[in-house]
Amino acid sequence: MRAALIREFGAPSVVETAEVDDPLVGPDTVLVSVRAAGVNPVDWKVIAGGLRGAFPHHLPLIPGWDVAGVVESVGPAVTEVAPGDRVLAYARKDHVQNGTFAEKVAVPVRAVAKIPNGLGFAPAAALPLAGLTAEQLLDAAEVSKADTVLVHNAAGGVGSFAVQLAAMRGARVIGTASPARHDYVRSLGGEPVEYGDGLVQRVRDIASEGVDVALDLVGGEALSVTPELLASGGRVASVIDPAQVSELGGRYVFVRPDADMLDRLARYVADGQVRVEVAETFPLERAAEALARNREGHTRGKIVVTVS
Repeated sequence: MRAALIREFGAPSVVETAEVDDPLVGPDTVLVSVRAAGVNPVDWKVIAGGLRGAFPHHLPLIPGWDVAGVVESVGPAVTEVAPGDRVLAYARKDHVQNGTFAEKVAVPVRAVAKIPNGLGFAPAAALPLAGLTAEQLLDAAEVSKADTVLVHNAAGGVGSFAVQLAAMRGARVIGTASPARHDYVRSLGGEPVEYGDGLVQRVRDIASEGVDVALDLVGGEALSVTPELLASGGRVASVIDPAQVSELGGRYVFVRPDADMLDRLARYVADGQVRVEVAETFPLERAAEALARNREGHTRGKIVVTVS
């Protein structure tokens, strides 16, 4: 099969397309014929070697943790899906080597959900990691309709879902974004504010007592949440740094595969309750370009690699 892979760690430019062996199918594994794979910041961080302290890595390495496609075969212990089913998955494994930027990928069945009717492969591939991350952040912060929620980077992949899912819970949502993205944030159900100097005052102009929940999706040298943004008893959930978020008494979230949650999110999208914004698609042979574009950090929504 064809795959986009790296033979050494580095920038997205080290990614090449090559022929590799088909994946093995274990007893509780689903072999997926890939139609589309979502691109996430973690993918180019893996390529740069940035996650070697968290997971065992093996070269040559195929990046990619999001997938949508068709079941080609299943292991003998799999009963949840069958050949021919359309599926999506957050395909993170215990070792980083055989990812989703390929014509086929083997995925543990615990991570696999069926694609509902009416949902195409590209938006389905854009959903798993970002959608699950958003929902698990909201769960960690126990967001409810009584809350005002601040979502940093509200026009990005995770942020776009977090705004919509928080609004679905009945929360009031404030989202940081550049002025060019403010109409987009409004369309998702959020009240946009510009990030940068003066943010605390802009947020407090909307929520005078501060926000009940802040979701940090930005990162950098420090958390993008300060105590001045929070109301009394305010909660923080972050994907950035567990040590930093603990200083604010917050919760760190590293997204976990969850087939039942993914099934629910996919149905939200198919039913029109949640919108998936696919910014661009790139064929497998241009995976390096897709990763470089994602690394620029200015994408509205998600980038997807397609496999014919």
